[in-house]
Amino acid sequence: MSSPDPSPWWAPERHRDRRPFLMARAGITRAVRGWFEGQAFVEVETAALQVSPGNEAHLHAFESESIGPGGERRPLYLRTSPEFAAKKLLAAGEAQIFELARVWRNRERGPLHHPEFTLLEWYRTGAPYEQLMADCAALLRLAAETAGTERFDFRGLSVDPFAEPERITLAEAFDGFARIDLLASVGEGGETDAKALAAAAKAAGVRVAADDTWADVFSRVLVEKIEPRLGQGRATILCEYPTAEAALARPKPSDPRVAERFELYACGVELANCFGELTDPAEQRRRFEAEMAEKQRVYGERYPIDEDFLAALAQMPPASGAALGFDRLVMLAAGAQHIEQVLWAPVAKP
Repeated sequence: MSSPDPSPWWAPERHRDRRPFLMARAGITRAVRGWFEGQAFVEVETAALQVSPGNEAHLHAFESESIGPGGERRPLYLRTSPEFAAKKLLAAGEAQIFELARVWRNRERGPLHHPEFTLLEWYRTGAPYEQLMADCAALLRLAAETAGTERFDFRGLSVDPFAEPERITLAEAFDGFARIDLLASVGEGGETDAKALAAAAKAAGVRVAADDTWADVFSRVLVEKIEPRLGQGRATILCEYPTAEAALARPKPSDPRVAERFELYACGVELANCFGELTDPAEQRRRFEAEMAEKQRVYGERYPIDEDFLAALAQMPPASGAALGFDRLVMLAAGAQHIEQVLWAPVAKP
């Protein structure tokens, strides 16, 4: 789907068409701030320029450069998330924080993606990650109430934002939608078996290449067989990701094959990514290095590891955190069909 109107976003007639969506955005922004303040959260503002933009293999950053007074140069990156800085604040002693953070991701543009967008991130120290599930449900209701709608409709799918979200594990989803025993390809320590998952995926009618990794097959099954079935009628919480697919989440105490990670879907749209946060710096380093090795293999590049973040992680208390695509939430609540309809000033196209 292309942008809904080829005229410039600032053309008066186009702005007139977009303005109802932008007014909905302004109202939802105010309501969200009020909700978090009512929950005794502190709103924070963290730096957009970071020594590392994040260490997930398939996230792509915009690179910049810092030039010191003496001409010394070092690379800096526009953040793909405020997560590292937020966790440093938890290490410093903050207990409940949120940020409406402008973030940047390269190689992404379309109806649901924009190079610059807003992530709503929040963190609760001492809280189980199930609390974030309740938070997400409350924010869906809040957005709908503020926009004055009883339904979210997108691409022919409809959701009741006031209904309690369904909760389904990755293992249940793979079995129910693809007839694949996902955890049969995951060892007790979280190690994965690419051949086992590839054979199961092939039997389920999913294309498999000879050089596919376990993560490649996992992602293809998720995209083709599972995500289109999520968030229909009511929102879906897809939880208990294998630890190999949860680089920043802690293992579930009762089953270390899976992690305390869930994603929120509505109308087939991924809205939020939430963790019981990993606080073991050695394990976090191992996962980052594995992610960057995969990035090097696939894209021929890697990003530095933020050593300051790993040092802070050793001081960080147990916490749970969430990242919600604010623009996407506004889209669904306002009835928009393209992300640029809810952005005040979209980034110019090349």
